[in-house]
Amino acid sequence: MTIFLTLSVVVLALISFIREWMPVDITAIAVMVLLMLLKLVTPEQGISGFGNPATITVMAMFILSAGIARTGALQIVNDLLLKWGGKESTQQIFTMGIIAGPITGFINNTAVVAVLLPIVEDWCRKQSISPSRLLMPLSFVTILGGMITTIGTSTNVLASGLSKQLGYGDFSLFQFTRLGLITFTIGLAYLALVAPRLLPNRKVASNGIVSQDYNLKEYVSEIVITPDSSLVGQTLRASEIQRKFDLDVLELIRNGSRFPQPLADKVLRPGDILIVRSGRECLLRVKDQRGIEILADVQFGQQPLESGLTSGEEGIAEVLILANSNLIGSTLKDMRFRQRYNGTVLAIRRGQELVRERLGGVSLHFGDVLLVQGPRQSLLGLQTSRDLLVIGQRDLETLRRDKAVIAIAISVGVVLAAAFNLLPIMVSALLGVVLMVITGCLKPGELYGTVRWDIIFLLAGLIPLGIAMKESGTTEWLAENLVALGGNLPGYWLLTLFYVVTVLITEVLSNNASVVLLLPIAVEVAKSLSLNPLAFMFTVMFAASNSFMTPIGYQTNTMVYGPGGYRFLDFARVGAPLSLLMALIIPPLVIALYGLS
Repeated sequence: MTIFLTLSVVVLALISFIREWMPVDITAIAVMVLLMLLKLVTPEQGISGFGNPATITVMAMFILSAGIARTGALQIVNDLLLKWGGKESTQQIFTMGIIAGPITGFINNTAVVAVLLPIVEDWCRKQSISPSRLLMPLSFVTILGGMITTIGTSTNVLASGLSKQLGYGDFSLFQFTRLGLITFTIGLAYLALVAPRLLPNRKVASNGIVSQDYNLKEYVSEIVITPDSSLVGQTLRASEIQRKFDLDVLELIRNGSRFPQPLADKVLRPGDILIVRSGRECLLRVKDQRGIEILADVQFGQQPLESGLTSGEEGIAEVLILANSNLIGSTLKDMRFRQRYNGTVLAIRRGQELVRERLGGVSLHFGDVLLVQGPRQSLLGLQTSRDLLVIGQRDLETLRRDKAVIAIAISVGVVLAAAFNLLPIMVSALLGVVLMVITGCLKPGELYGTVRWDIIFLLAGLIPLGIAMKESGTTEWLAENLVALGGNLPGYWLLTLFYVVTVLITEVLSNNASVVLLLPIAVEVAKSLSLNPLAFMFTVMFAASNSFMTPIGYQTNTMVYGPGGYRFLDFARVGAPLSLLMALIIPPLVIALYGLS
């Protein structure tokens, strides 16, 4: 009966993850609560995930990664890319890979992509390269690089914690580094030599003229307030044209003088020119109801569209919705985006999909790119937001560059202390967090915004599920049935089977969920057949992180999905051969390096 209940919870969790009834972190917490209600775990076991060393270590690594990023320690990558990048795709990807990949062995890969994405975009503009040629390889090399050490990804840390729970001890920092370096090298060779033939050339680098990328010409117009307009004498706020119509006023021009945001309290006069974001059908309704004249095109005295939108104190920026953003699930209207950030969203890019109408009612997702127009000082302020990432070279004034050496020294110290077993990884990472604050690399108030709380809650909610599966006998029962079905298979094919199943589950669930569900089962199968449990753990762990076939299988893939202008199937075209290559080489490498018996 207990096994049946536990399996029912597992199946319900799987369905919820796949159908996306709730965010994955909320699903994990719901599973934790359900396990306690069904008395499959005690209350103490139910909340044990929050105090688990793996959870604490992952949280600390997020903060350490942020300390590196906030001090500008990774900005040197920009100079190296310009110096060594060259003009050919193979050299560009190889250069980016050998610089970015090893870094992610020690710094969380989502943090690395957040820092390098604007740098690579800027590099693409300078080299007249489409970002779609480089952003997917950037994501893939950080995924491969994260498998070099135990602290490279949250999945590795979680797998190390599960190994300890199962009685095999924590992984040492470099326990699987040989395997990680070999797979990274082979993966980078594929990305540099084969991927350029498969990568799209979709989003054209336009030398900073982003309005061309978003086809704004049809959605940004000039309207003139006529003498008999009902808008005369009213403020924009009182007129309610921005609330009642799908229209945003970007700027006001009066007698040759320009008035940027905020404009809500400006009293409109005859002859005023308003620069607006709106579709033609909506403008025709405004014309009929309020009495305006629609000019043929945005001219600004024969200036091009981009010049008009970015002249004077105004600017345009592409802004990425981050994974831990408070904006996810909200609409621009609900959050009062214009008032909150003093900027107007002109368009939303989701992969290759462009949304330019009825923007106020669009629910925002992780990975969405917002094209924002507003005062340059407001756009500069977005660079310090915890919810958004400005896709453009960061203003160096917002970085604590005088602390960069200190941040690097602290991170190196954390790694060395763990590598030489001077301190457990969790303790050295927490010590690094304290030193980051004491030395001023991070401010105390910044700590909470640097943590990926969705990942923390996901781990905390899933760890009790692993406990329930073990204590109820579900893990052993599943392993026995797998042995009965495939016990006659050679060890190599069992490793390959676990690798393929883990990859497929990762693509629809998450890498951490895959490890929690499959790693204990793999260990039980290995024990039943007197095989090396470590080989099975490494196989499952590597498979869980090597997610290349969809933009939603791994966080870094989602981060580059919108900025690269990719289609969903672009990831399958480039990532499926890489996934197949990894499935062919990792099981035999595991056997050769760590043994099967």
